Amino acid sequence: MTIAAGIGYALLALGPSLSLFISVISKKPFLVLTVLSSTLLWLVSLIMLSGLWRAFLPLKSSAWWPYSLLIFTSVLFQEALRILFWKVYKKLEDTLDAFADRVSKPRLYLTDKMQIALAGGLGHGVAHAVFFCLSLLTPAFGPGTFFVDRCSKIPFFLLSAIIALAFVTIHTFSMVIAFNGYAEGNKVDQIFVPLVHLVAGMVTLVNFASGGCIIGIPLLYFIAVLTLLHCGKMVWRRLTENRHRPAM
Repeated sequence: MTIAAGIGYALLALGPSLSLFISVISKKPFLVLTVLSSTLLWLVSLIMLSGLWRAFLPLKSSAWWPYSLLIFTSVLFQEALRILFWKVYKKLEDTLDAFADRVSKPRLYLTDKMQIALAGGLGHGVAHAVFFCLSLLTPAFGPGTFFVDRCSKIPFFLLSAIIALAFVTIHTFSMVIAFNGYAEGNKVDQIFVPLVHLVAGMVTLVNFASGGCIIGIPLLYFIAVLTLLHCGKMVWRRLTENRHRPAM
């Protein structure tokens, strides 16, 4: 392959995120800071998880269950970290609201809170793409490409970029759903996010089967679309309720 192909794979994985960053996040410095801090947080968590599992890798078993255990523990750790991330954000939100009250300024609007959640989710998605896709793309800039036996129809680098894009979408909008669930005490949203995260991770195991990517990728994008639709429905409901709420 060529430099153009390598850049194309990177843009496939992160192009929509870049568009979202330019159109929404870059206009507010605080959102840029949120994206950067979130990306760093999730990258560190992935590095920690890889360090913990390094003692058991490579797995010598051909069975799927060791990989299922790896995914389950990783999702559990990251979802616990998501709750911690929310609590830190909530303390910061309370501090900003208290400061706004002291200087007679308006508190954070609902749209501001949603954009902060979106920025946090974008950081999570970018960290995933960097760790699982961009870190593998260096050979893609060379004169050849690479295929794997179990998905011989699609170049490995293209497959990685396609999967990364799905997870970027899931992580970005899952954070908005999760933050709303924590704020409202909505158990459905609180359960939806880790469940989607876990199912998406387990779906990737289908790629171990011969030709499994033909099934696994559509399933993964079905989950991504489901997450996006659920997020859109939730945002529309919250904005509609907020619009009809009487001013205090």
